[in-house]
Amino acid sequence: MSAAYNPYATAQKQFDDVADMIQLEPAVREFLRQPMREYHFTIPVRMDNGEVRVFKGFRVQHNDARGPAKGGIRFHPHETIDTVRALAMWMTWKCSVVDIPLGGAKGGIVCDPHHLSEREQERLCRGWVRQMAKNLGPFLDVPAPDVMSNAQHMLWIMDEYETISGGKYPGVITGKPVGMGGSLGRTEATGFGVIYTLREALRELGITPSTTTAAIQGFGNVGQYAAKMYQQLGGTITAVSCWDHNDQKAYTFYNKNGVDAEALAGITSVYGDIDKEKAQDLGYEILPGEAWLEQAVDILIPAALENQITGANAGNISKQVKVIAEGANGPTTPEADQVLKEREIFVIPDFLANAGGVTCSYFEQVQSNMNYYWEKEEILEKLDTKMTNAFLAVSSLAREKNLYMRDAAYVIAINRVAEAVKKRGWV
Repeated sequence: MSAAYNPYATAQKQFDDVADMIQLEPAVREFLRQPMREYHFTIPVRMDNGEVRVFKGFRVQHNDARGPAKGGIRFHPHETIDTVRALAMWMTWKCSVVDIPLGGAKGGIVCDPHHLSEREQERLCRGWVRQMAKNLGPFLDVPAPDVMSNAQHMLWIMDEYETISGGKYPGVITGKPVGMGGSLGRTEATGFGVIYTLREALRELGITPSTTTAAIQGFGNVGQYAAKMYQQLGGTITAVSCWDHNDQKAYTFYNKNGVDAEALAGITSVYGDIDKEKAQDLGYEILPGEAWLEQAVDILIPAALENQITGANAGNISKQVKVIAEGANGPTTPEADQVLKEREIFVIPDFLANAGGVTCSYFEQVQSNMNYYWEKEEILEKLDTKMTNAFLAVSSLAREKNLYMRDAAYVIAINRVAEAVKKRGWV
């Protein structure tokens, strides 16, 4: 990520542009363009060698007018408070646009779990929740997994919260293992949700999915399940890009005859690193990391980190590209958006396209709180319905008012939150 790039500035600019468009009242605007609460803290952890290391942790609760705050905890060595602020803000709009009764939050720990043992990771998770326990809860703020955090981390956090609180509160966190309060379908939810919205976009554009090709950036949880669901629709993936944590650089894995998502997932680490040697044995050509963006395909699916499609590289997108489905949070900068608008590329904005994860997290929260769990088929059906309805509402407004899809999604999301804030009498 470029040192000059500030995701929070991007999030605020996107908000300001729409606030201007809908003529949001000054007080509501001032209230919504910044977080309601922020927590910054240090987490001392005794390492396996006996030394104590001090890690920095964050939790930002952007807005909870529509319900308990909701958002992941990401582990990343380059985590910044501005990234967390931006992600918390995007979570508010994400929950709002799919119309689930939750607000937006995000958390983070500045660390690299690759370099921590399992016991050290456990101590870090328990240390994080000890700092936050008074300000978390099933009806207050409900964390979830995010970049480089997983179901095991969530279980440790839940266990520590229950130890502190003296009760059983499985609804305090989502993304837990199935059988320990987790929901079926949660693993697939974000990636599947991206493709549910893509399916609807292609239908509107009059394009048959089985005639399309795609390139995907990122092959972690979101990228893998998006790839699998897209292939179920009959589409062909020709390129997948991922970050290599050993080399500290990205690579693109290319196969002109089509990627086998299942086989590729089989040679991918839990952190989304694809094994280069095994990939070559399977017939993949290894290209530079940026090559995914330049492929002559119909669909691009950025499913890695923010700030990936920029003013500097948007011009490299092939003229063949018709749709971009944003699986990642904030992958496109405002400068790149201008290029995409001019090119009339149909963009399914991040906080709509990738809302499948938080929607299924909401389902998990509901199931945990009532201690009754649904079957997987029912969950994926509910997810498809929620994502499809949200997409249709946004695309309908976009057509009616001649708006860019991102702006239409923001108009719906911001209006809903603003209305909740006003009705509560906060401003």
